Amino acid sequence: MSPRLRSISDAELEVLKTLWDLDRGTVHDVRRALERRGRTSAYSTVQTFLLRLQGKGYVASEKGARAHVFTPVVTREALLSEQLDDLAKRVCDGGSVPLVLSLVQGRRFSAEEIAALRKLVDDLPPPGPRRRRKGTT
Repeated sequence: MSPRLRSISDAELEVLKTLWDLDRGTVHDVRRALERRGRTSAYSTVQTFLLRLQGKGYVASEKGARAHVFTPVVTREALLSEQLDDLAKRVCDGGSVPLVLSLVQGRRFSAEEIAALRKLVDDLPPPGPRRRRKGTT
């Protein structure tokens, strides 16, 4: 996986999500799984999306007995982290706090989700000493 992933279209993301659910699959496998999700696409369209995803570094393929088998090389979590980092840079000038607050405020969470969020915050390392800016005392 490259350090900076390329942008991904909604249609490519739908194919990648399907491949995550399958773990691996041929164009035919992905097309059938998309149909079960209510998304009808031609074989050649699914193949084009998989090849684009491969070119962007999201999936890899190997030649199987009869067809190429595609596997995701980026996890859902890695893609989410990448996309949120990019959003924080573009919208929040790199700050993550406004992004996190926006994701959390106004949402309803289960007791388990709240406990997981608390644990995540509690497990954060303590802030380091603040550095003085040049020219300040």
